[in-house]
Parts: sequence; C-alpha cells; structure tokens
Amino acid sequence: MTHPPFRFGPAMLFCPADRPDRFEKAFERADAVILDLEDAVADDGKHAARLALIASSLDPDRVIVRVNPASTPHFAEDVAAIAATGYRTVMLAKCEGTADLIELEDFEVVALCETARGVLAAAEIAAIPNVSGLMWGAEDLVASLGGSSSRHPDGRYRDVATHARSRVLLAAAAHDVAAIDAVHLEIADLDGLRAEAEDAAALGFAATACVHPSQVQVVRDAYRPSAERLEWARAVLESAAGGPGVFAFRGDMVDAPVLRQAEAIVRRAHG
Repeated sequence: MTHPPFRFGPAMLFCPADRPDRFEKAFERADAVILDLEDAVADDGKHAARLALIASSLDPDRVIVRVNPASTPHFAEDVAAIAATGYRTVMLAKCEGTADLIELEDFEVVALCETARGVLAAAEIAAIPNVSGLMWGAEDLVASLGGSSSRHPDGRYRDVATHARSRVLLAAAAHDVAAIDAVHLEIADLDGLRAEAEDAAALGFAATACVHPSQVQVVRDAYRPSAERLEWARAVLESAAGGPGVFAFRGDMVDAPVLRQAEAIVRRAHG
C-alpha cells in the first residue's frame, strides 16, 4: 500500500485560521504551518476563518489545514472551504475511525488520534491509503476519559498518555506513515519541550507540533543529531560496507537493527 510521502517537519506550527495577519509569519518561522479551523477558533469566528483561508496563498507543500471533527456541523463547511483553495493536506481533529475519512478521499490526511476511540482505532486509520501521518493529543484524550490532567505535577505524562503516544507511534510505523508528537502547552518550559522532542526523535517520530514560534528552533535542534552521534553513525555505516552481517565496532556489537538506527540518524541530519 502506498501512502502520500510525508514532507512536513520536524517543527510544525499551529496558527489560528482567523488570524490571517499571522499566516506569513508562521509560515516563515516553521517547517510547516497548520492553519487551524478547530480549537483555535471560536464558533462565531469559524465563517471568517474559512474566508481567510480561502483568501490566503501560501505554498501548499508546507501547509496543513486542521478541520473540525467529522461529527460536528462545522466539518462539511471546512472541507468545502479547503476545496476552494490550493491546499490539499487536511488534519482531521478527533478522528475516531475510518468512517470519519470518507469525505476526505480527495485530500492527503494527517489523522489526529486524540480520544479513546481514536487511539484504539489508530492502526485501522493508518491503513487508509490517503493517510500520510498520525498525530496524538494528550489533553483531548484525557478529557475523553473523563479526566482532568494529562501530566503529573513534575511535568511527566501520566501513564495513559504515554500509552497513547506509544500506540499511535506503533500504528504509524506498522503502516509506513509518519508519526507526529503532541504539542507542549507550557510555552516557557523550553527545557521540557527539548527533552520531549529529543525523545520523540530518538523513537522515530517525524515531527513535533508547536503552539508558539519560540518552540520551533528548540524542536529543530532536538531532531538534529549531535555532531558526535552523526560521526558515530557515518563511521559505523562505513565500517559495515561490504563487511559481515554482525561485527564489533568501538566495543559494541553491531547488527542490522543498529545499522538501520545509524541510517535514521544520517537521514535526520539531512532532513
């Protein structure tokens, strides 16, 4: 099964679709901009946001439009507005199953699995041919559970959020689509964001979503391998060229999985 190639990342920046004055700035600052028709826009501002979207002219190759959930009355109008633009990549909020994607067959889709149903259906959603990525979200997930906090007082995710993150990542990898890590809502906590983005990169996430321009460079730096790590990856791949399937390198055993990890590091350095 062939999915659309994922070309967004590693730093994807949300921008309210009812703030066209911010479109160009967000587009310039990030690797991709997510023009948001959902949570960032109040109900009475949705119509104006759609008109602003239609009037915009950003490069479609770096734009994703987040639409309201398929179960809401806003969804059909959101899809009609996108159809009137050159944008062809949709992020579907609160995607809960393959039926939610029926009206999006003409678009590339990033499915946002951020409810209990969505997380449990992540693998089936990822298998749909026009899906290029899965993203997860902690706050809506916990709300869907009847909870009130996705994190412990020290900032660590609670177990159910960590489980959802892992499940979405596994579903994306199993179907060869990109996984996108959730936003870090505490804007001033750049150290916490850096730690989460470094962990995301190490695990194989393709991108991390941002809610503020100050987060963009932190995410980019986190996804870029250190000079030492890149040197190791290049050296171990060079040592493996034409050699045996398993060998010792700088005191460690190297086999095929380790070589694939080294290849991933080199790709991130040039991504």
